[in-house]
Amino acid sequence: MTHLLLAVIYLSFVSLGLPDALLGAAWPSMYPDLGAPVSYAGLVSTIISIGTVVSSLNSHRMTRLLGPGKVTALSTGLTAAALFGFSLCRSFPMLCLVAIPYGLGAGGVDAAINNYVAIHYPSRHMSWLHCMWGVGAAVGPGIMGAALTRFTWPAGYRIVGGLQLLLTAALFLSLPLWAKSGGSSPEKGEKRSETSMSNRQVLRLPGVMAIVVTFFCYCALESTAGLWAASFLVLGRGVDETTAAAFASFFYLGMTLGRFVNGFLTLRFSDRFLVRLGGAVAGLGALSLLLPLGRVFAAAGLVTVGLGCAPVYPCMIHETPALFGADKSQSIIGVQMAAAYLGTALIPPLFGLLLRRLTPALYPPFLLLLTALMLLAHTRLPKARGEE
Repeated sequence: MTHLLLAVIYLSFVSLGLPDALLGAAWPSMYPDLGAPVSYAGLVSTIISIGTVVSSLNSHRMTRLLGPGKVTALSTGLTAAALFGFSLCRSFPMLCLVAIPYGLGAGGVDAAINNYVAIHYPSRHMSWLHCMWGVGAAVGPGIMGAALTRFTWPAGYRIVGGLQLLLTAALFLSLPLWAKSGGSSPEKGEKRSETSMSNRQVLRLPGVMAIVVTFFCYCALESTAGLWAASFLVLGRGVDETTAAAFASFFYLGMTLGRFVNGFLTLRFSDRFLVRLGGAVAGLGALSLLLPLGRVFAAAGLVTVGLGCAPVYPCMIHETPALFGADKSQSIIGVQMAAAYLGTALIPPLFGLLLRRLTPALYPPFLLLLTALMLLAHTRLPKARGEE
């Protein structure tokens, strides 16, 4: 029963990732139809992120009221409805309006499942859980690319919306599993004393600002790389829109493969080593995108950036109790998630303005700058417990 529930949980993260990369893949075709500037994709991304923050901050109340299974199923259904709404949009203001329920639904799934897995399952499943998100994020642009070849971008949103409806039905059918299974963690049933801390108290802890900046820069890197990949290829490298939409998925393919492998690497290497290795690989990928070597090398660069991004988020979450103590980790992780969503909300629109006012050629050096800042902040973290 436990393994069946875990499969459902993985499926829910596929559904979370499936629509996440659609906007970036479809945007080169969308913005002329909507009469919007190319930079406005960042505004839509910000609206989605704000909705995600709101639902995440209230997820504990909803989970307490309905349980994680119902919250996940209802949130997935809300994203499905929003995707069908995207396909009906014929103006930019309407797109912004529909982005609100999409963000609310995505945040509900993310917060509920991450918390459930952290409590009930061994830590390696965190990397594999986010690998499943990458599967969805990589498949989404491929579906959009195929839709652009034969139809138009609204068809791509309708196809993914239909898949989300199927996933919603599967999640509702799985609700009895959540009641029967408590997970497989050997720590299940242990009582842990947790220190209740305000956000202000958390930020005053030594090393917390460093980890907050690391999360902010990482999520800014991931979201900027994914959202603007297709636009960079179209506007900066002259790649056609259909090919660019497909190539945008390579970033997520690299991240998905990396997180699958990272689940095994965590058995051999420390979280801190894997975060820094990932940053170095992401930087190498950004450097390769600076070279005008054609579309094949551009695709390889996107894969490399994705591989580098792969271990950072799950390893940073897993490293938090070792850095600050299990009694404080719940409060600290909440602040980390807020910093992550803030990076996702603020930085992609900023790059959109730079792209519009200057040049899309800034895409590789911008990614390189974010990677360097992330690694610099990570070097300021305290040593893990037991390393002193």
